[in-house]
Amino acid sequence: MAELLLELFSEEIPSRMQARAADDLKRLVTDGLRAAGLAVGDAHSFATPRRLALAIEDVPAHSPAISEEKKGPRVGAPEQAVQGFLKSAGLASLGDAEIVKDEKKGDYYVARIEKPGRPAAAITAEVVSSVLAKFPWPKSMRWGAPDFVTDSKGGVITTSAGEAITADRAFYWVRPLRSIVCLLGGEIVPVKVEGLSITAGNATRGHRFHGNELFEVTGFEDYAEKLAGHAVMLNAAERAEEIREQAEGLAAKAKLELIADEALLAENAGLTEWPVVLIGEFEKSFLEVPAECLITSMKTHQKCFSVRDPKTGKLANRFILVSNLTATDGGTQIVSGNEKVIRARLSDAKFFWEQDLKRPLDEMAISLEGITFHEKLGTQKERVERIKELAFQIAGAVDADPQDARRAAELCKADLVSGMVGEFPELQGLMGRYYAEHAGAKPEIARAIELHYKPKGPTDVVPKEEEGDAVAIAVALADKLDTLVGFWAIDEKPTGSGDPYQLRRAALGVIRIVIENDLRVPLIHAFEQAIGHYKLGAAGNVTWAGQSVRSTSVDLLSFFADRLKVYLKDKGARHDLIDAVFSLGGQDDLALIVRRVEALGEFLKTDDGANLLAGVKRASNILSIEEKKDKASYTGGYDLKLLKEKEELALAAAIESVKQDTVAAINVENFKGAMNALAELRAPVDHFFDKVTVNDADPTLRANRLKLLSEIRAATLTVADFSKIAG
Repeated sequence: MAELLLELFSEEIPSRMQARAADDLKRLVTDGLRAAGLAVGDAHSFATPRRLALAIEDVPAHSPAISEEKKGPRVGAPEQAVQGFLKSAGLASLGDAEIVKDEKKGDYYVARIEKPGRPAAAITAEVVSSVLAKFPWPKSMRWGAPDFVTDSKGGVITTSAGEAITADRAFYWVRPLRSIVCLLGGEIVPVKVEGLSITAGNATRGHRFHGNELFEVTGFEDYAEKLAGHAVMLNAAERAEEIREQAEGLAAKAKLELIADEALLAENAGLTEWPVVLIGEFEKSFLEVPAECLITSMKTHQKCFSVRDPKTGKLANRFILVSNLTATDGGTQIVSGNEKVIRARLSDAKFFWEQDLKRPLDEMAISLEGITFHEKLGTQKERVERIKELAFQIAGAVDADPQDARRAAELCKADLVSGMVGEFPELQGLMGRYYAEHAGAKPEIARAIELHYKPKGPTDVVPKEEEGDAVAIAVALADKLDTLVGFWAIDEKPTGSGDPYQLRRAALGVIRIVIENDLRVPLIHAFEQAIGHYKLGAAGNVTWAGQSVRSTSVDLLSFFADRLKVYLKDKGARHDLIDAVFSLGGQDDLALIVRRVEALGEFLKTDDGANLLAGVKRASNILSIEEKKDKASYTGGYDLKLLKEKEELALAAAIESVKQDTVAAINVENFKGAMNALAELRAPVDHFFDKVTVNDADPTLRANRLKLLSEIRAATLTVADFSKIAG
């Protein structure tokens, strides 16, 4: 078994593309080798700013020989079928095929194909060449051999000799590819890619400044060791950890604390091959600007980390930067240069802050007229008008002051026209809160402006009623519901291949807010309220995709059911139980649905629950078979006078009792009590099936007993549709 080492050395690869590219390289090469018959071992991929590397263990010397039979057409088949068979089997004539006798179906041709094994080096060269030619970069550039030139308009690629290079012969890569290392068992595999005047070898380079000379390698261990000696840390996770340790050490030395940012840590690891962490300083006067603005500015523009005073928790006037080289002056010039740029960037942030404070939020809100939300759904100003009225209506259900909810919604999008949010869109909502606080708005209103965007993802927090965020909840729900009904109106629903307007996230946000706050928000009513504001407002020209308000609401409820399944499945719940509850109809109170599903799940874990489920399914199956056979329905009341056996009398009594008890329990939202009541059916159902013959010879008794079975199904339907439950 041999080891395969592959390195693709290029100009700087964007940090955001490196991890995906390393994974793609590993997947494509290993899949290609295995598809060609090489049962390779473990693979490990790496990425730095200037290289992608792959090491694959246990590569066999040859692919195995293959012997196979290919069945062909019958003897005497049309010429077209015969020729197709010969071509697919790689035979020159029918004389190269065998005839197999078959008395029943007729004689037919068979091709015996023997394929010898191939050397691993030849397979590797083909696979790597193919992967490089079609590598799935999100964005790539067309790079050719050094002697490629273009016409004066840059439209035609030719060689210096004037030979035209068609688009399918051109080579595309994220940045210019400078060299390829490809070694199998220490031997060079001469990979060559069309359109690229580079042949794989065994030499590479280290750090651009500290180890840029060529050096040869013999295998992965030698490669990694020599890279380290040429100032390259190959493993991205190790570079990130090195940055973290250095940054925390520098911050601690300055009696400060690093503000953790995993995304920024990964980005800096993708920008450096030999990270060196330094600390700089900016003027204290900038601290008058909200900390988030300064942190975002330094992160976005300079990829710098922020630090805070551990005693006060406030931002400090220092920053931490990551350099890709070890400077001879200890980094003094690097720090000085970054301080100048940081000063300019923070001056911009301070300017935006000061200018924004001169404009009241109400004035900003008016400017929303100039921002289109969606060409078919109107402007942001029109949207705000809808949201504020919907928030006013929802407020009562979430124990929020309706006037505060309306006011918060009126201002919730105003900061979109501010200078700060224009520069840093990720600060929307937060800046609105700061501007509202500066203007003396109620704390609940200011917080609602910030929190109404939440949750932004499955791990984000939701506004909580117990923390005083009732107003924020009303606005957040109104915002998301308005978005959902609007895009349903114009038939821009999510598809299996995409969700450009993040409607699944909006629905999940509604689900999480409602469930985590245990709110009573009937969805159908909420949808119809939201639709009403579209029809009455400035966006009244919306075409409702040929649907009625009710059908739109029902369709949306089905969408929410699917999202709820995903949410509860992540929590460990069974999706079939959700189906069983939703199938009852009229189930649109998310909090109650979840509580019912949880109670049903616990009930089915018990012996009573499992046995009752089996009994109900048995009853349903018998009914289904007999109704189909008789072409009749046995739904409806049974005749008490025809119940002869004590077991069927006991079952009838239990059914009547359970119906009343489950309905009473559900009416007071006592779902555990409803399940306990349902458990009373278990023994009578078991005894009935043990002792009573349903398909009695007497047709009158048979029909009555089938009706009694239908009552079992009806009794359980007060809780859930047991036919939807697996098991």
